[in-house]
Amino acid sequence: MTTTEKSGTEKSGTTGKITDEDIERAKAQIGIPVKQRDIPWNTLPQADSISHFAFGCGDDNPLFHDPEYGRTTRWHGQIAPPTYPITTGLDQTPAFADEERKKLFRGLFRGTGKYYSGVKWTWYQPIYAGNPIYSEVYTLDVQVKQSSFSGGRSVKETYRHLYVDAAGRPVATRDESYINAERSGSKKAGKLRDVERKRWTPEELEEVEAAYEAEVRQGADPNWWEGVEVGAELPAVMKGPLGVVDIISMHMGWGWGGYGIGPLKYAHQARKRMPAFYEPDEYGMPEVVQRLHWDSARAQELGIPAAYDYGQMRAAWVSHLLTNWIGDDGWIVDMDLTLRGFNYHGDTHLCTGRVIEKGATPREPITIEVAATSQRGEATTQGTARVLLPSQTIGAVILPEPDEDLRARGAQVVSRLGGKVGETLRRNGLA
Repeated sequence: MTTTEKSGTEKSGTTGKITDEDIERAKAQIGIPVKQRDIPWNTLPQADSISHFAFGCGDDNPLFHDPEYGRTTRWHGQIAPPTYPITTGLDQTPAFADEERKKLFRGLFRGTGKYYSGVKWTWYQPIYAGNPIYSEVYTLDVQVKQSSFSGGRSVKETYRHLYVDAAGRPVATRDESYINAERSGSKKAGKLRDVERKRWTPEELEEVEAAYEAEVRQGADPNWWEGVEVGAELPAVMKGPLGVVDIISMHMGWGWGGYGIGPLKYAHQARKRMPAFYEPDEYGMPEVVQRLHWDSARAQELGIPAAYDYGQMRAAWVSHLLTNWIGDDGWIVDMDLTLRGFNYHGDTHLCTGRVIEKGATPREPITIEVAATSQRGEATTQGTARVLLPSQTIGAVILPEPDEDLRARGAQVVSRLGGKVGETLRRNGLA
Protein backbone atom coordinates (compact mmCIF):
# COMPACT_ATOMS: atom_id res chain seq x y z
CA MET A 1 0.00 0.00 0.00
CA THR A 2 1.29 3.46 -0.86
CA THR A 3 -0.03 6.82 0.09
CA THR A 4 -0.28 10.45 -0.71
CA GLU A 5 -1.06 12.38 2.42
CA LYS A 6 -3.77 15.04 2.22
CA SER A 7 -3.67 17.97 4.57
CA GLY A 8 -6.67 19.19 6.47
CA THR A 9 -7.53 22.57 7.92
CA GLU A 10 -5.60 21.90 11.11
CA LYS A 11 -1.85 22.36 10.82
CA SER A 12 -1.08 19.11 12.56
CA GLY A 13 -2.84 17.30 9.73
CA THR A 14 -3.60 14.25 11.89
CA THR A 15 -7.22 14.70 12.96
CA GLY A 16 -9.10 14.23 9.66
CA LYS A 17 -12.42 12.40 9.89
CA ILE A 18 -14.60 10.86 7.18
CA THR A 19 -18.08 12.35 7.16
CA ASP A 20 -21.39 11.01 5.82
CA GLU A 21 -21.73 14.17 3.74
CA ASP A 22 -18.42 13.54 1.99
CA ILE A 23 -19.40 9.92 1.30
CA GLU A 24 -22.65 11.00 -0.35
CA ARG A 25 -20.85 13.63 -2.42
CA ALA A 26 -18.27 11.05 -3.52
CA LYS A 27 -21.03 8.71 -4.73
CA ALA A 28 -22.73 11.57 -6.59
CA GLN A 29 -19.53 12.09 -8.61
CA ILE A 30 -19.68 8.66 -10.26
CA GLY A 31 -19.50 8.89 -14.05
CA ILE A 32 -18.91 12.65 -14.26
CA PRO A 33 -15.67 13.57 -16.08
CA VAL A 34 -13.54 16.10 -14.22
CA LYS A 35 -11.06 18.39 -15.93
CA GLN A 36 -7.54 17.63 -14.72
CA ARG A 37 -5.79 20.65 -13.31
CA ASP A 38 -2.41 20.19 -14.92
CA ILE A 39 -1.02 19.77 -18.40
CA PRO A 40 0.39 16.25 -18.75
CA TRP A 41 4.14 15.83 -18.28
CA ASN A 42 4.37 14.71 -21.92
CA THR A 43 1.78 16.50 -24.03
CA LEU A 44 2.88 14.44 -27.02
CA PRO A 45 4.56 11.03 -26.79
CA GLN A 46 8.08 11.25 -28.17
CA ALA A 47 10.95 8.80 -28.54
CA ASP A 48 12.93 10.42 -25.72
CA SER A 49 10.03 10.62 -23.26
CA ILE A 50 9.13 6.98 -23.93
CA SER A 51 12.74 5.98 -23.29
CA HIS A 52 12.94 8.16 -20.16
CA PHE A 53 9.83 6.50 -18.76
CA ALA A 54 11.26 3.01 -19.32
CA PHE A 55 14.53 4.20 -17.73
CA GLY A 56 12.63 5.36 -14.63
CA CYS A 57 11.10 1.89 -14.34
CA GLY A 58 14.50 0.22 -14.62
CA ASP A 59 13.47 -1.48 -17.88
CA ASP A 60 16.19 -1.65 -20.57
CA ASN A 61 14.04 -3.46 -23.17
CA PRO A 62 15.19 -2.08 -26.58
CA LEU A 63 11.58 -2.14 -27.81
CA PHE A 64 10.98 0.85 -25.52
CA HIS A 65 14.29 2.63 -26.20
CA ASP A 66 15.46 2.08 -29.77
CA PRO A 67 13.34 3.14 -32.80
CA GLU A 68 15.66 1.17 -35.14
CA TYR A 69 15.15 -2.00 -33.11
CA GLY A 70 11.40 -1.36 -33.02
CA ARG A 71 11.27 -1.26 -36.82
CA THR A 72 12.41 -4.88 -36.89
CA THR A 73 9.39 -6.02 -34.83
CA ARG A 74 5.72 -6.49 -35.68
CA TRP A 75 5.09 -3.00 -34.28
CA HIS A 76 7.27 -1.34 -36.96
CA GLY A 77 8.68 1.15 -34.48
CA GLN A 78 9.50 2.00 -30.88
CA ILE A 79 6.45 1.63 -28.64
CA ALA A 80 5.81 2.82 -25.08
CA PRO A 81 5.97 0.62 -21.98
CA PRO A 82 2.50 -0.52 -20.84
CA THR A 83 2.01 2.03 -18.02
CA TYR A 84 3.37 5.01 -20.00
CA PRO A 85 -0.13 6.57 -20.36
CA ILE A 86 0.17 7.91 -16.77
CA THR A 87 2.56 10.54 -18.13
CA THR A 88 0.48 11.73 -21.08
CA GLY A 89 -3.13 12.35 -22.15
CA LEU A 90 -4.58 15.70 -23.21
CA ASP A 91 -7.72 16.39 -21.19
CA GLN A 92 -10.30 18.42 -23.14
CA THR A 93 -12.97 18.22 -20.42
CA PRO A 94 -14.32 21.76 -19.81
CA ALA A 95 -14.19 23.21 -16.32
CA PHE A 96 -17.46 23.21 -14.36
CA ALA A 97 -19.37 26.42 -15.00
CA ASP A 98 -22.23 26.03 -12.47
CA GLU A 99 -21.72 26.54 -8.74
CA GLU A 100 -23.68 23.42 -7.79
CA ARG A 101 -21.29 21.18 -9.76
CA LYS A 102 -18.26 23.02 -8.35
CA LYS A 103 -19.53 22.52 -4.82
CA LEU A 104 -20.09 18.81 -5.43
CA PHE A 105 -16.37 18.33 -6.20
CA ARG A 106 -14.89 20.68 -3.62
CA GLY A 107 -12.66 19.41 -0.78
CA LEU A 108 -13.61 15.78 -0.12
CA PHE A 109 -12.15 13.91 2.87
CA ARG A 110 -9.93 16.74 4.09
CA GLY A 111 -7.33 15.81 6.66
CA THR A 112 -7.38 12.10 5.84
CA GLY A 113 -4.60 9.96 4.44
CA LYS A 114 -5.16 8.91 0.83
CA TYR A 115 -3.64 5.47 0.23
CA TYR A 116 -3.09 3.95 -3.20
CA SER A 117 -4.53 0.43 -2.91
CA GLY A 118 -4.58 -1.03 -6.40
CA VAL A 119 -4.99 -0.60 -10.13
CA LYS A 120 -6.45 -2.44 -13.08
CA TRP A 121 -4.97 -1.65 -16.47
CA THR A 122 -6.55 -2.75 -19.76
CA TRP A 123 -4.72 -2.23 -23.07
CA TYR A 124 -6.11 -2.06 -26.62
CA GLN A 125 -3.35 -0.63 -28.83
CA PRO A 126 0.27 0.53 -28.59
CA ILE A 127 1.45 4.12 -28.16
CA TYR A 128 3.91 5.48 -30.73
CA ALA A 129 6.07 8.59 -30.73
CA GLY A 130 4.36 11.52 -32.43
CA ASN A 131 0.78 10.27 -31.95
CA PRO A 132 -1.24 12.36 -29.45
CA ILE A 133 -3.25 10.71 -26.69
CA TYR A 134 -6.43 12.24 -25.23
CA SER A 135 -7.94 11.36 -21.88
CA GLU A 136 -10.68 11.85 -19.34
CA VAL A 137 -11.00 10.93 -15.66
CA TYR A 138 -14.13 10.10 -13.69
CA THR A 139 -15.15 8.24 -10.55
CA LEU A 140 -16.02 4.64 -11.35
CA ASP A 141 -16.95 3.32 -7.89
CA VAL A 142 -17.18 4.30 -4.18
CA GLN A 143 -17.18 1.81 -1.28
CA VAL A 144 -17.28 2.43 2.49
CA LYS A 145 -15.21 0.11 4.69
CA GLN A 146 -13.68 -0.26 8.14
CA SER A 147 -9.92 0.26 7.87
CA SER A 148 -7.74 -2.46 9.41
CA PHE A 149 -4.71 -0.18 8.96
CA SER A 150 -5.95 3.00 10.64
CA GLY A 151 -8.58 1.51 12.94
CA GLY A 152 -11.18 4.01 11.69
CA ARG A 153 -13.66 4.27 8.85
CA SER A 154 -12.35 4.31 5.29
CA VAL A 155 -13.68 4.99 1.82
CA LYS A 156 -12.38 3.25 -1.30
CA GLU A 157 -12.67 5.39 -4.43
CA THR A 158 -11.91 3.99 -7.89
CA TYR A 159 -11.16 6.44 -10.67
CA ARG A 160 -11.17 5.51 -14.34
CA HIS A 161 -8.58 7.10 -16.61
CA LEU A 162 -9.62 6.57 -20.23
CA TYR A 163 -6.95 7.10 -22.90
CA VAL A 164 -7.89 7.38 -26.58
CA ASP A 165 -6.19 8.25 -29.86
CA ALA A 166 -7.07 11.23 -32.08
CA ALA A 167 -9.91 9.23 -33.66
CA GLY A 168 -11.41 8.43 -30.26
CA ARG A 169 -10.38 4.76 -30.31
CA PRO A 170 -9.54 3.52 -26.81
CA VAL A 171 -5.84 2.94 -26.21
CA ALA A 172 -6.03 1.92 -22.54
CA THR A 173 -8.01 2.27 -19.33
CA ARG A 174 -6.54 2.62 -15.87
CA ASP A 175 -8.93 1.95 -12.97
CA GLU A 176 -7.04 3.24 -9.96
CA SER A 177 -8.23 2.70 -6.39
CA TYR A 178 -7.46 4.77 -3.29
CA ILE A 179 -8.37 4.30 0.36
CA ASN A 180 -9.25 7.48 2.28
CA ALA A 181 -8.47 6.55 5.89
CA GLU A 182 -8.84 8.45 9.16
CA ARG A 183 -5.16 9.05 9.86
CA SER A 184 -5.55 9.51 13.60
CA GLY A 185 -6.03 5.78 13.96
CA SER A 186 -2.79 4.71 12.26
CA LYS A 187 -0.57 5.00 15.34
CA LYS A 188 -3.23 3.47 17.57
CA ALA A 189 -3.51 0.44 15.33
CA GLY A 190 0.23 -0.12 15.75
CA LYS A 191 0.38 -2.55 12.83
CA LEU A 192 3.78 -1.22 11.68
CA ARG A 193 5.37 -0.83 15.11
CA ASP A 194 7.84 -3.69 14.71
CA VAL A 195 8.86 -3.02 11.10
CA GLU A 196 12.39 -1.65 10.67
CA ARG A 197 14.27 -0.48 7.60
CA LYS A 198 16.43 -3.21 6.11
CA ARG A 199 20.20 -3.11 6.79
CA TRP A 200 22.10 -4.94 4.06
CA THR A 201 25.26 -7.03 4.34
CA PRO A 202 27.70 -7.37 1.41
CA GLU A 203 26.75 -11.05 1.10
CA GLU A 204 23.05 -10.21 0.85
CA LEU A 205 23.71 -7.56 -1.78
CA GLU A 206 25.64 -10.11 -3.83
CA GLU A 207 22.43 -12.15 -4.01
CA VAL A 208 20.54 -9.09 -5.25
CA GLU A 209 23.15 -8.45 -7.95
CA ALA A 210 22.96 -12.11 -8.99
CA ALA A 211 19.18 -11.81 -9.38
CA TYR A 212 19.66 -8.83 -11.72
CA GLU A 213 22.19 -10.81 -13.74
CA ALA A 214 19.71 -13.70 -14.04
CA GLU A 215 16.96 -11.58 -15.68
CA VAL A 216 15.66 -13.12 -18.93
CA ARG A 217 14.01 -11.14 -21.74
CA GLN A 218 12.23 -13.11 -24.50
CA GLY A 219 12.66 -10.23 -26.96
CA ALA A 220 12.70 -11.12 -30.65
CA ASP A 221 12.49 -14.87 -29.96
CA PRO A 222 8.72 -15.57 -30.02
CA ASN A 223 7.16 -17.14 -26.95
CA TRP A 224 4.76 -19.44 -28.79
CA TRP A 225 1.34 -20.20 -27.32
CA GLU A 226 1.81 -23.88 -28.06
CA GLY A 227 4.84 -24.12 -25.75
CA VAL A 228 3.17 -22.70 -22.64
CA GLU A 229 1.79 -25.00 -19.94
CA VAL A 230 -0.30 -24.30 -16.84
CA GLY A 231 2.00 -24.07 -13.84
CA ALA A 232 4.91 -22.59 -15.81
CA GLU A 233 6.92 -20.01 -13.87
CA LEU A 234 7.90 -16.69 -15.44
CA PRO A 235 11.60 -15.69 -15.09
CA ALA A 236 11.69 -13.32 -12.11
CA VAL A 237 12.58 -9.62 -12.25
CA MET A 238 14.47 -7.99 -9.36
CA LYS A 239 13.78 -4.41 -8.19
CA GLY A 240 15.63 -2.54 -5.44
CA PRO A 241 16.95 -1.94 -2.88
CA LEU A 242 14.70 1.09 -3.22
CA GLY A 243 16.38 4.46 -2.72
CA VAL A 244 15.95 8.16 -3.40
CA VAL A 245 17.50 7.88 -6.88
CA ASP A 246 14.78 5.38 -7.81
CA ILE A 247 12.11 7.86 -6.74
CA ILE A 248 13.83 10.70 -8.66
CA SER A 249 14.19 8.54 -11.76
CA MET A 250 10.51 7.63 -11.70
CA HIS A 251 9.64 11.34 -11.58
CA MET A 252 11.98 11.99 -14.52
CA GLY A 253 9.81 9.82 -16.72
CA TRP A 254 6.43 10.20 -15.01
CA GLY A 255 6.45 13.85 -14.00
CA TRP A 256 4.67 14.71 -10.76
CA GLY A 257 1.66 12.50 -11.33
CA GLY A 258 -0.90 15.28 -11.61
CA TYR A 259 -0.14 16.77 -8.19
CA GLY A 260 0.63 20.15 -9.74
CA ILE A 261 3.83 20.77 -7.80
CA GLY A 262 7.26 21.83 -9.01
CA PRO A 263 10.47 23.69 -8.16
CA LEU A 264 11.09 27.32 -7.18
CA LYS A 265 8.58 29.67 -8.84
CA TYR A 266 6.39 26.71 -9.74
CA ALA A 267 6.36 25.81 -6.04
CA HIS A 268 5.38 29.40 -5.21
CA GLN A 269 2.49 29.19 -7.65
CA ALA A 270 1.42 25.80 -6.26
CA ARG A 271 1.45 27.15 -2.69
CA LYS A 272 -0.86 29.96 -3.76
CA ARG A 273 -3.18 27.58 -5.59
CA MET A 274 -3.37 24.81 -2.96
CA PRO A 275 -1.86 25.94 0.36
CA ALA A 276 -3.24 22.87 2.17
CA PHE A 277 -0.86 20.67 0.16
CA TYR A 278 2.08 22.28 1.94
CA GLU A 279 3.05 22.05 5.60
CA PRO A 280 6.05 23.55 7.40
CA ASP A 281 8.81 21.11 8.28
CA GLU A 282 10.88 21.30 11.50
CA TYR A 283 12.75 24.28 10.05
CA GLY A 284 9.59 26.16 9.11
CA MET A 285 10.06 25.53 5.39
CA PRO A 286 6.86 24.72 3.47
CA GLU A 287 7.13 21.18 2.15
CA VAL A 288 4.67 19.12 0.11
CA VAL A 289 2.77 16.47 2.02
CA GLN A 290 3.86 14.15 -0.80
CA ARG A 291 7.36 14.13 0.72
CA LEU A 292 6.44 10.86 2.45
CA HIS A 293 8.00 9.23 -0.61
CA TRP A 294 11.47 10.60 0.21
CA ASP A 295 11.30 11.96 3.79
CA SER A 296 11.53 9.10 6.28
CA ALA A 297 11.30 11.43 9.29
CA ARG A 298 7.87 12.65 8.17
CA ALA A 299 6.74 9.08 7.51
CA GLN A 300 7.81 8.09 11.02
CA GLU A 301 5.78 10.95 12.52
CA LEU A 302 2.74 9.25 11.04
CA GLY A 303 3.64 5.83 12.41
CA ILE A 304 5.24 4.52 9.18
CA PRO A 305 8.80 3.14 9.50
CA ALA A 306 10.37 4.85 6.47
CA ALA A 307 9.68 6.65 3.21
CA TYR A 308 8.25 4.41 0.49
CA ASP A 309 7.50 4.12 -3.21
CA TYR A 310 4.51 4.97 -5.39
CA GLY A 311 1.97 2.31 -6.28
CA GLN A 312 2.48 3.13 -9.95
CA MET A 313 6.12 2.09 -9.60
CA ARG A 314 5.18 -1.44 -8.62
CA ALA A 315 2.55 -1.60 -11.37
CA ALA A 316 5.28 -0.69 -13.87
CA TRP A 317 7.61 -3.30 -12.33
CA VAL A 318 5.04 -6.08 -12.72
CA SER A 319 4.39 -5.03 -16.32
CA HIS A 320 8.18 -5.28 -16.86
CA LEU A 321 7.97 -8.91 -15.71
CA LEU A 322 5.18 -9.54 -18.21
CA THR A 323 6.73 -7.83 -21.25
CA ASN A 324 9.98 -9.73 -20.64
CA TRP A 325 8.05 -13.01 -20.84
CA ILE A 326 5.63 -12.35 -23.72
CA GLY A 327 8.39 -11.06 -25.99
CA ASP A 328 8.12 -8.57 -28.82
CA ASP A 329 5.22 -10.45 -30.44
CA GLY A 330 2.97 -10.79 -27.37
CA TRP A 331 0.39 -8.44 -25.86
CA ILE A 332 -0.83 -7.77 -22.32
CA VAL A 333 -4.65 -7.68 -22.32
CA ASP A 334 -5.04 -6.51 -18.72
CA MET A 335 -3.36 -6.48 -15.32
CA ASP A 336 -5.28 -6.25 -12.04
CA LEU A 337 -3.16 -5.53 -8.95
CA THR A 338 -3.84 -5.07 -5.26
CA LEU A 339 -1.27 -3.39 -3.03
CA ARG A 340 -1.28 -4.93 0.46
CA GLY A 341 1.74 -3.31 2.08
CA PHE A 342 4.39 -0.63 1.90
CA ASN A 343 7.60 -0.80 -0.13
CA TYR A 344 10.05 1.10 2.09
CA HIS A 345 13.36 2.63 1.15
CA GLY A 346 15.91 -0.17 1.50
CA ASP A 347 13.46 -2.87 0.38
CA THR A 348 13.89 -5.15 -2.60
CA HIS A 349 10.98 -6.65 -4.48
CA LEU A 350 11.17 -9.77 -6.61
CA CYS A 351 8.49 -9.75 -9.31
CA THR A 352 7.24 -13.24 -10.11
CA GLY A 353 4.50 -14.92 -12.14
CA ARG A 354 2.93 -18.31 -12.73
CA VAL A 355 0.56 -19.46 -15.48
CA ILE A 356 -2.71 -20.50 -13.86
CA GLU A 357 -5.07 -20.83 -16.84
CA LYS A 358 -4.80 -21.38 -20.57
CA GLY A 359 -7.71 -21.24 -22.97
CA ALA A 360 -8.51 -23.82 -25.63
CA THR A 361 -7.24 -21.65 -28.50
CA PRO A 362 -4.51 -19.00 -28.99
CA ARG A 363 -7.21 -16.35 -29.37
CA GLU A 364 -8.08 -16.77 -25.68
CA PRO A 365 -5.85 -15.00 -23.12
CA ILE A 366 -3.44 -16.86 -20.87
CA THR A 367 -3.99 -15.95 -17.20
CA ILE A 368 -0.97 -15.36 -14.99
CA GLU A 369 -0.84 -14.99 -11.22
CA VAL A 370 1.65 -12.22 -10.42
CA ALA A 371 3.28 -10.90 -7.25
CA ALA A 372 6.01 -8.59 -6.02
CA THR A 373 7.58 -9.90 -2.80
CA SER A 374 9.92 -8.04 -0.45
CA GLN A 375 13.06 -9.40 1.23
CA ARG A 376 10.87 -9.91 4.32
CA GLY A 377 8.83 -12.46 2.37
CA GLU A 378 5.81 -10.13 2.21
CA ALA A 379 3.93 -10.14 -1.08
CA THR A 380 3.04 -6.46 -1.02
CA THR A 381 1.67 -6.59 -4.55
CA GLN A 382 -0.58 -9.39 -5.80
CA GLY A 383 -2.90 -9.90 -8.70
CA THR A 384 -3.48 -11.42 -12.09
CA ALA A 385 -2.74 -10.55 -15.68
CA ARG A 386 -4.01 -11.87 -18.98
CA VAL A 387 -1.80 -11.99 -22.05
CA LEU A 388 -1.95 -13.04 -25.70
CA LEU A 389 0.89 -14.93 -27.39
CA PRO A 390 1.61 -15.65 -31.05
CA SER A 391 0.74 -19.08 -32.40
CA GLN A 392 2.76 -21.41 -34.63
CA THR A 393 -0.49 -22.60 -36.22
CA ILE A 394 -2.74 -19.52 -36.60
CA GLY A 395 -0.21 -16.71 -36.50
CA ALA A 396 0.08 -13.28 -34.89
CA VAL A 397 -1.77 -11.86 -31.92
CA ILE A 398 -4.99 -9.96 -32.65
CA LEU A 399 -5.30 -6.93 -30.38
CA PRO A 400 -8.34 -6.80 -28.04
CA GLU A 401 -11.42 -4.87 -29.12
CA PRO A 402 -13.04 -2.45 -26.61
CA ASP A 403 -16.78 -2.83 -26.05
CA GLU A 404 -19.34 -0.48 -27.59
CA ASP A 405 -19.84 1.61 -24.43
CA LEU A 406 -16.13 2.32 -24.13
CA ARG A 407 -15.86 3.17 -27.83
CA ALA A 408 -18.79 5.55 -27.47
CA ARG A 409 -17.21 7.24 -24.47
CA GLY A 410 -13.92 7.55 -26.37
CA ALA A 411 -15.72 9.26 -29.23
CA GLN A 412 -17.11 11.80 -26.78
CA VAL A 413 -13.66 12.48 -25.36
CA VAL A 414 -12.31 13.72 -28.70
CA SER A 415 -15.61 15.37 -29.71
CA ARG A 416 -15.12 17.86 -26.89
CA LEU A 417 -12.46 19.54 -29.02
CA GLY A 418 -15.04 21.58 -30.90
CA GLY A 419 -17.45 21.57 -33.82
CA LYS A 420 -21.23 21.06 -33.78
CA VAL A 421 -20.99 17.70 -32.02
CA GLY A 422 -18.88 19.25 -29.27
CA GLU A 423 -21.35 22.11 -28.88
CA THR A 424 -24.25 19.67 -28.52
CA LEU A 425 -22.36 17.55 -26.00
CA ARG A 426 -21.62 20.63 -23.87
CA ARG A 427 -25.21 21.79 -24.08
CA ASN A 428 -26.41 18.39 -22.87
CA GLY A 429 -23.89 18.25 -20.03
CA LEU A 430 -21.85 15.48 -21.67
CA ALA A 431 -18.70 17.54 -22.22
